[in-house]
Amino acid sequence: MCGMSQQPPVRSTSSPPPRPDASMSLLTNAMHHSLDEGYAEAAARRAEGGKGLPGTLRAKLGLAGALLLAAVVVTLGAAQAQISAPTLAKEREQLIQRIERETSAADTLQRNVDSLRSTVGGKQRDALRKHGGDKAELVSLLAGATPVHGPGVKVVVDDAKQSKTSGGGPRESTGFSDTGRVRDRDMQRIVNGLWQSGAEAIAVNGQRLTSLSAIRAAGDAILVDNKPLVPPYTVLAVGNGQRLSTAFQDSADGQYLHVLQQNYGVRASISAQDEVRLPAAPSLIVRIAKPGKGTS
Repeated sequence: MCGMSQQPPVRSTSSPPPRPDASMSLLTNAMHHSLDEGYAEAAARRAEGGKGLPGTLRAKLGLAGALLLAAVVVTLGAAQAQISAPTLAKEREQLIQRIERETSAADTLQRNVDSLRSTVGGKQRDALRKHGGDKAELVSLLAGATPVHGPGVKVVVDDAKQSKTSGGGPRESTGFSDTGRVRDRDMQRIVNGLWQSGAEAIAVNGQRLTSLSAIRAAGDAILVDNKPLVPPYTVLAVGNGQRLSTAFQDSADGQYLHVLQQNYGVRASISAQDEVRLPAAPSLIVRIAKPGKGTS
């Protein structure tokens, strides 16, 4: 055998081939570590501290509790109303019955007053006939103790459609702020003008006037013998119709009414009537009455 030395075979020590994505290390790192470490730590702490119920479930339970509380309040209110309803209904029924009783009593008293007034009026007329002789009817007429009818005048006065304030004129000194409304002083002048023009008997809205009658105001209402009247105001006067109408329109009070029409929009109409009917005075009171001594 030959004495030649043998050398071990030489093996290749070359490195493995590089990865295909070796040139994209930045993208690979972003994919494998998408969450920053700080965010990861915060999420871990939040998970450890909130081991209770999830937030969505807690919100649902809170809403359910609020609805339950509202339902309890509504139920209690309905129960309370149902309990108090019979009491309120009973009180209302008692109040209605009381009103009906008092209304019935007032109607009964009014009927008694009317009956007594008729009786007193009859006795007064008998006394006038006994002591007045032929002048009894005239005295009764002037006193307003009997209803009358005959030719006369009808005067209708109403408020203006649209009240307005105007300076000057017959109302300047009265201090009225609404010059389109008919006032007690207007009715006083109209009635006095009719008396002065020759009226024998006068009634305002069916309220007979006597020597003791008063026309005054209470707020915005006009009172005739303490009875409130509402517009339109109808004034009926017994007398010579056409002559009474002409005399009134030519008088100072008739001119006053004309100024109210022209300047303040007060609505008024005057017409002669073939026949007007006036009732007797409802509350004629004779305080002092003595028969007059006969003359020689």
